[in-house]
Amino acid sequence: MITGFRSAAQLTGGGVLVWSLLGRLPNAMCPIGTLLLVTRNTDSVWRGSVVAGALAVGQAVGGPLVGRLADRRGQRSTGLFAAAANTVAILVLVAASEGGLDLVWQIASAASIGLSVPLVGPLSRSRWIGLADGEAELTSSMLSLDGIVDEISFTTGPALVGVLATLASPAVGLLTAAALVGVCATLFALHPTAAPGTAAHGATGARGKRATRRRSGESLLTAPYVLLLAGMALLGACFGSVQVGVTATTDALGRAGAAGLLYGFMGFTSAFAGIATAALPTRWGLPLRLRAGTVLLCSASVLLLFSGGGVAALAAAIGCLGVAVAPQMITIFGLAERTVPTARLGEAMAALVSAIILAQSAGTFLGGWFADHVGPTAPFRVTVASAAAALLLALLTATDRRYRRRIPAHSGARARADLDADARTPAGAVSAAEDAVRPGSGSTPKPKTTPTPGADSRQDGEPTRPQREGMEQSTPSRRA
Repeated sequence: MITGFRSAAQLTGGGVLVWSLLGRLPNAMCPIGTLLLVTRNTDSVWRGSVVAGALAVGQAVGGPLVGRLADRRGQRSTGLFAAAANTVAILVLVAASEGGLDLVWQIASAASIGLSVPLVGPLSRSRWIGLADGEAELTSSMLSLDGIVDEISFTTGPALVGVLATLASPAVGLLTAAALVGVCATLFALHPTAAPGTAAHGATGARGKRATRRRSGESLLTAPYVLLLAGMALLGACFGSVQVGVTATTDALGRAGAAGLLYGFMGFTSAFAGIATAALPTRWGLPLRLRAGTVLLCSASVLLLFSGGGVAALAAAIGCLGVAVAPQMITIFGLAERTVPTARLGEAMAALVSAIILAQSAGTFLGGWFADHVGPTAPFRVTVASAAAALLLALLTATDRRYRRRIPAHSGARARADLDADARTPAGAVSAAEDAVRPGSGSTPKPKTTPTPGADSRQDGEPTRPQREGMEQSTPSRRA
């Protein structure tokens, strides 16, 4: 495990991991910072929730768009633009709230923050997967390492905002987030590991759009990927309902201040489980890990129903739930890597995060209703229902056949398209004519040659082993 992490760190470079961690902190700081800022300045929790909700919706909508731009135009240019726009949007929200502007302006600026998030986390995952170049163990190590960075950022971010809001004001927390975006997200975008885009330069009009779609690969909404989106959404519903349940239960126990510590404890156990995921043997395939992870998630969520007797019991149940979180997310991201076209990996990762955000909001809403109408531990019923649905989905659909690594869309299809395009040009026609009379093409007899030592034993005109392998790779197999 340590060797895998060392290889991953050497491949990425220590600096970019630091920028990746610090660049993600604002993503965790802005929602709670927005809620605290607007609530304090308007003296209304409802108004703060509305503005924070606009930020979440903006992020859920804008995430896939930014990811698609990064896939087409490159992570560097897209990341630089998003970092600059996001920094400005945060500053505008602080100015609008501190200046007492109408709520509409605050909602618009919060939505702009969500729309322009630089997506350091999703783009990091697509970047690391590209660097791993298909090596299963290295890909697993890099996704595990990225999962740990994610857990640290989403645990540290809200805590940092809380400390700054207590010592100074919520505005200071958001200004710190703006500084981190402007500096660290920019450095992350400028790092040499930034993936280039895949758009066809110089192509315009309908022909250019068709070329771009051909280079971007097949449709993203395949059946396996939609199932992954559903699984990630159910995990997000667990997050939202757990947050409400922990807050309501600790408040009913007279220990409301313990809620933040319990969130941090869940992040700690989740990060530890993420580290352990890298030590799992590769013979334990990702579909098997997904099924096992959902079993653990469902079992741990059931414990939450019996945790209302005290903070210790709640902490034990929350810790068990955290053990299931990081492995589940790492596995889903790993399955997405083998499911979606490589040229659309950033967009796919961003859409998975958007699914978490939207479902988390829905889980929070349902959990709040249950807490108000049933009892403080009732939100955990939403958690159990979501985990049970995730388990059923995984048991019915997570198979090696469904999530078999697909042949890259650009390997065979693009090669054939390029050959057809060349044949339509004069130069391509000449080249095709030359190929037609080359030895071995069938138009002229192939001269007999003396076999060299180690060469394949074959009849004249029969393709060589490298040629056969090339044919097999360029022609989709029946199983695929």
